[in-house]
Amino acid sequence: MTLIERPPLAVVVDLDDTLFPQSAYLYGASRAVGRAGAAAGLDQVRLSRAVRRQLVAGSDRGGAIVAGSDRGGAIDRALAAYGIAPDLAADLIPALVAAFTAYRPRRLPRYPGALAALTAISSRYPVGCLTDGDPVIQRAKLAATGLAHSFATIVITDELGGRTLRKPHPEGLRQVAETLGVRPSDLVVIGDRPARDMAVAAALGARSIRVRTGEYADAPDAPAATACVPDLPSAAALLGV
Repeated sequence: MTLIERPPLAVVVDLDDTLFPQSAYLYGASRAVGRAGAAAGLDQVRLSRAVRRQLVAGSDRGGAIVAGSDRGGAIDRALAAYGIAPDLAADLIPALVAAFTAYRPRRLPRYPGALAALTAISSRYPVGCLTDGDPVIQRAKLAATGLAHSFATIVITDELGGRTLRKPHPEGLRQVAETLGVRPSDLVVIGDRPARDMAVAAALGARSIRVRTGEYADAPDAPAATACVPDLPSAAALLGV
């Protein structure tokens, strides 16, 4: 049965790389780290580039974008690539991590048609946002995209219990369903990342639409989505709006 033959009762939309390019945020954040490094005597441009290279290599490397004292995050690796000795890096990391987490973009570019698509979907269905990450950072992204008002509810999984409850853990999707007053199986989840967005939908019997945007556009379809489309406007059309 297709999505249109059996419409959902509510829709859940991912944030990063579904509604806007995460790379735009990471570019600005890496520049903020570079500025903080310059205050400690490092070359601002060189450090910014080193951080950016680590970030665009994949947000899963080391288990976190910014790890700080865990000795495995992007900033740690960027300092090593820059040539900073571990003992000196340990002194620099707190200020650089603070610069990253304090970065607040004034604007972030939405994907073409994302606002119109989200507006159309929300005119027909209750819509929730389900996203992973530092709550302060994720809310700053929502504000900078101008999309926060489009959602009936916003669930940031880290607010529920830290990193262990990030997708594909089902708790966040359960919370969205409960807030919207529907069963998880009556949801359609729209996201870019099969291992997170499609997996959390499958865990609770929800259907899913994969959008091929962002870092994971070419990732294998595992687990498979109910449908795959190029972008959010195509997902809205599939939902009949």
